[in-house]
Amino acid sequence: MSPLLMKAVIAITLALVFYTIGVWSEHIAKVLKPMHLAFFWLGLCMDTAGTMMMTRMADGSGGGLMSAHGITGAIAIVLMMIHAIWATVVLVRKDEVAKRTFHKFSIIVWIIWLIPYVLGMIMGMR
Repeated sequence: MSPLLMKAVIAITLALVFYTIGVWSEHIAKVLKPMHLAFFWLGLCMDTAGTMMMTRMADGSGGGLMSAHGITGAIAIVLMMIHAIWATVVLVRKDEVAKRTFHKFSIIVWIIWLIPYVLGMIMGMR
C-alpha cells in the first residue's frame, strides 16, 4: 500500500469515526449541542482531506469524479458541508426547536454519506 493511500484510508476512516460519533451522540441526546457540531466539522475535514488524496490517486484509473463512487462522494461532501453549516447556524441562533429536531436530518445525511464510503471499500477490495 502506497504512503498516500495509507494516509487517505486513515483520513476517511477518521471521517467515519468522527461523523458517526457526532451524528449518533446527537441522535441519542435528541438535542444538538456544540460537541456534536465539533464532530460534524472534524468528520467533514477528514473526509475532504481523504477525498482529495484519493482523487489524486484515481486520476487516470477510471475511478474519478464521473464514477458512481465519485458522484456519490461529491454529493456526500456537499451534504456534509450543508449539514455542518446549518448546525452552526442553529447553535448560533439558539433555535431551541431546530436543536431538538436537527437529529432527523443528521441521520439522513449520515446514511447518504455511507454510500460512497461502502462503494470505496468495495472498490478497494477489487
